[in-house]
Amino acid sequence: MEHQYKIEKTVRYFTHGNADSAKNVWIVLHGYGQLPYYFIRKFESLDPNENFVIAPEGMHRFYLEGTSGRVGASWMTKEARLDDIEDNISYLDMLAKDLLNKRKYERKILLGFSQGGATATRWHESGNFNADIFVLWASVFPPDLDFDPNQSSLMKSQNYFVLGKNDPYFKGKESEVKKLFKSQDFNFKIIDFDGNHEIDKKPLIEILGD
Repeated sequence: MEHQYKIEKTVRYFTHGNADSAKNVWIVLHGYGQLPYYFIRKFESLDPNENFVIAPEGMHRFYLEGTSGRVGASWMTKEARLDDIEDNISYLDMLAKDLLNKRKYERKILLGFSQGGATATRWHESGNFNADIFVLWASVFPPDLDFDPNQSSLMKSQNYFVLGKNDPYFKGKESEVKKLFKSQDFNFKIIDFDGNHEIDKKPLIEILGD
């Protein structure tokens, strides 16, 4: 018989930029098998006096190969997934509240990369961050979400879908995925860039400039 037990857990997050001078605050969620220590370096091209970037870590760390060596993190797996979804939303709500309660920013930006896109979408819909700009980067909507256009947070945010032209995970599916986002009622702007499954600074600058 399965049982559950709530515990406290220590989580990590990394930051870039000046929290006091920044006009924009970013919360960026890494992909499967990544660590935020490395992931946040992709955002160092942003002006640190204008942008404060927060990169939380998924709560599940593991060895990428075998039982030693490089370590990565994940937001969830198929095992006890509903519990992990609930825990992720609570974790991100608490983190955002603690870090943002001292001042208001002109723009709040939520970016989910790859696997982090599913967690970002669920949090945008069910959490308390209330992003002004929402970015799905090399990611699609989690299939379990049933959006109500009359109540969805996506109706209140400026939305972007970003994809590298040579992303191997979307090879042969680019047109189909872009058509999906264009057919939505949520007014996604699609941004292409010359690259692979990675964060590129040009789309970041374009998002800020719109």
